Amino acid sequence: MKNQIMMLRPYRWGILGLGRIAHKVASDITQIEGAILYAVASRSLEKAKGFAGDFKAEKAYGSYIDLAKDPEVDIIYVATPHVFHFENVLLGLQHHKAVLCEKPIAMNVDQLSRLISEAKRTNRFLMEGLWTNFMPHLQKVYDLTQKETYGKCLKIEADFSFKAEFNTEARLFNKALGGGALLDIGIYPVYLALKLLGLPQDIKATAQFSKTGVDVSNTIHFQYPSGAVAKLSSSFAKTTPSKAKVYFEKASVEFGSRFHNTDQLTITTKAGEEHLDFHYLPNGFQFEIEHVHDCLDRGLTQSPEMSLKSSLELLQTLDTIRKQIGLRYKEDLDH
Repeated sequence: MKNQIMMLRPYRWGILGLGRIAHKVASDITQIEGAILYAVASRSLEKAKGFAGDFKAEKAYGSYIDLAKDPEVDIIYVATPHVFHFENVLLGLQHHKAVLCEKPIAMNVDQLSRLISEAKRTNRFLMEGLWTNFMPHLQKVYDLTQKETYGKCLKIEADFSFKAEFNTEARLFNKALGGGALLDIGIYPVYLALKLLGLPQDIKATAQFSKTGVDVSNTIHFQYPSGAVAKLSSSFAKTTPSKAKVYFEKASVEFGSRFHNTDQLTITTKAGEEHLDFHYLPNGFQFEIEHVHDCLDRGLTQSPEMSLKSSLELLQTLDTIRKQIGLRYKEDLDH
């Protein structure tokens, strides 16, 4: 997905929040031509210095605002917990940076609407970092769906589950940090359905909750006017292969395990099975990073492939599901 003319200039990246995802993103940034991991920031300067040393970043900051103020930073990747995305994205936009934010880009539609307004006001690039959207395997299935290569899409089944040790202080179970299966991993099955079939006509969702007040497991059913359905689930209570399968009129397409970042697809027709292997290198973030570079080279303020409208539709759907299962966060009450 690189610009055919090659990148017009190198881009200096800054990362806010230095947890597990930040390590993977940083690793991929350092392997891309024209991408420079220039600065990293944590609430702990010591942690920032250690991270900067590991990835050879030039600057390490002990506060997010110091990184945002650095005139050499072109793009900020927000990798903090969900509940801080709104304030961190806003910080980047207000300091006239392009911003790529880890999913979900905000806690609800209201927050995202305010961020979009700020991006328009400052005329800066903003995109949700839902990396799966740019991976070759999903691009392939989307293409098959759009072209109706095997007929219309009839059904989607998708699950993302893993056994997480219950810990009231851990981010996954901490409501104050936006914990819960839906926003952390359930977002991937939901996004797959929206990507391939669009907004559903009807949504039915159920969930099981932990004693900390977040959903541990959820099951979601989408119904479409065409008759197509999506059966989606996510859970911290069990480990599954986390696969997805898309049924067309004349074929089925099965994703490999951990469907959101697999490089394997199996297409089954009456003629037999065809196995596709896309052989991409870990960690898979390079595709969205290169796409952001391409957007900036073209002077765009949002992605044509991961538009702010699509992010709004995703959050609108997640808000509806949360309302059905009774999952509310402090951020829902603040506005």
